[in-house]
Amino acid sequence: MRIGAGVAELLATAREELGGIDIYFANAGIDHGRADSLQATDEGWGAMFDTNVLAHVRAAHELMPDWVAGQGGRFVVTASAAGLLTMLGSAAYSVTKHAAVAFAEWLSITYGGHRVIVQAICPQGVRTRMLDQAAAPLRNLLSHDLVLTPHQVANAWVESLEDNRFLVLPHPEVAGYYAAKAADIDRWLGGMRRVWAKVERSWGRDR
Repeated sequence: MRIGAGVAELLATAREELGGIDIYFANAGIDHGRADSLQATDEGWGAMFDTNVLAHVRAAHELMPDWVAGQGGRFVVTASAAGLLTMLGSAAYSVTKHAAVAFAEWLSITYGGHRVIVQAICPQGVRTRMLDQAAAPLRNLLSHDLVLTPHQVANAWVESLEDNRFLVLPHPEVAGYYAAKAADIDRWLGGMRRVWAKVERSWGRDR
């Protein structure tokens, strides 16, 4: 099976069963993060790029020609606050989620004039298996602000339909963190280094 054949088959089946596709949620995501992400294998990095980034690219490749030629559509990327800030302890997750947001930005710029609406959902802690399986220090960090349910994240997206805004931030605090990062990146990095030092100390106690 060629790369991307699964996405093409999924969309073909949806068109056959539903008659067309008006909206697509690019929701797949994985995290193989570890305490020292530089020790991750090439295969681990590749799997995360394949799922967290290229799955979106493949879906867009299949959808955009029909949407541009027809009545448009809506492409919703489930990224993460890590795509705007960073994910302590997981370089690959941070890098791929940044890439997911960047690809969504590119789609919006390139196809927004062709009746295609693109959005990126960027939550922090969400009550999923990924959060439950995270190491205690990172789980506690992600739970610093309110941990939301998937239903609450979905509701945040529904509310975004009022203005079709690009960034959907189920945790409002993320907007402030993102603005602080943009305003003074060196200060923000210094603060994140201090947070990471606390995580490392907690990791040492938990081992």
